[in-house]
Amino acid sequence: MTVPDTFPPSAPARAAMIIVAAGKGLRAGGGLPKQYRKLGGATVLRRTIEAALACERVSAVLVLIGDSDDTRYADSISGLADPRLLPPAKGGDTRQQTVLNGLRALEDFAPDIVLVHDGARPFVSKDVVNASIDAIVNGHRAAIAAVPVSDTLKRADGESGAILGTVERSGLYAAQTPQAFRYSDILAAHEAAAREDRTSFTDDAAVAEWVGLQVVITPGETGNIKITTAEDLRRLDNAAREQHMEMETRVATAYDVHAFEAGSGVIIGGITIPHDRALKGHSDADVVLHALTDAVLATICDGDIGHHFPPSDPQWRGAPSDQFLIYAVDRLRQRGGRISHLDVTIVCERPKIGPHRETMRARIAEICGVPLHRVSVKATTSERLGFTGREEGIAALATATVRLPAEDDDEALAEGARP
Repeated sequence: MTVPDTFPPSAPARAAMIIVAAGKGLRAGGGLPKQYRKLGGATVLRRTIEAALACERVSAVLVLIGDSDDTRYADSISGLADPRLLPPAKGGDTRQQTVLNGLRALEDFAPDIVLVHDGARPFVSKDVVNASIDAIVNGHRAAIAAVPVSDTLKRADGESGAILGTVERSGLYAAQTPQAFRYSDILAAHEAAAREDRTSFTDDAAVAEWVGLQVVITPGETGNIKITTAEDLRRLDNAAREQHMEMETRVATAYDVHAFEAGSGVIIGGITIPHDRALKGHSDADVVLHALTDAVLATICDGDIGHHFPPSDPQWRGAPSDQFLIYAVDRLRQRGGRISHLDVTIVCERPKIGPHRETMRARIAEICGVPLHRVSVKATTSERLGFTGREEGIAALATATVRLPAEDDDEALAEGARP
């Protein structure tokens, strides 16, 4: 097929995207290839396909799958009705063979441009895809999305780990996908590599370079991440949920106070602090966890701690307050929410909170299942004023900031809710 140097506007180039998804990809855990693991409620592969189809300039999408993945693939695309999504083709023993299989499968479609994209890069944007297409439309023969290397690079001894030197990072790029080519060029390059049994190429740009094609860089994005490990999946799951779901931020505050009584220590923020008195309450009287529980429940308009754990119920006598906060956080998560930040201010003259602040933060983060950087604990006195100044008790003020799926106000009102 003869391809012009540039593609005139009167005859726009047809671009097809090959999505490489035939690998085993078990490093991400879960006993499944990573492309079939769930990300924000849908498989990684479905997210990738949806991202490809979101670009109107992509005329066809061809997915390369493993020999035994027919059912998994069918389940992944269930309900996805777009005529540009072609029937899947089967991959080969290597990524290089898989791409060649895909290029051959596109011969009847005969695209002008082909983009090769990793099935485990579900966050590729329209801007990245369009920049790749534009590079070929404007006369280049091959292009890869890439981002400049920003980290300092070190060369080290492979055995001892000793640093041998610092690598100059100027002009260095981290390659991403899609990688874009004139279809006839990359098909011929892969066929030549197959004939000569050259199988060591790390990506399709390397195959193009081998046959003498000049490859240029197009703008990638730091968010165009390739999922490799289970940690990648965990980190990106919330990002996927927010990308495909309208979210809202809610903030709620709460206040709690407990008086002192005879004792030898106080339980505050989930930890025990030695003191010449204890806090009085039906449960363990943890004023900090009680305030946090009320704040979290308030973000979902779900009453307060006394509603869910009435002090008149003997089963809560002396109960550890961490179970109240765990319950509130579970209620939030059942609504699709997650904690963005928790903040507590403790008001007392004694005991001194400062020496215990970090331990308290760590315990609250553990109870709520959030990273430490999402928990703040502060303390102040009331300058000897009021009941806290007279050392009659301890007060706590808590603020919870959460992210929740946005609710349709019209639907809520139709169901009988009132603003």
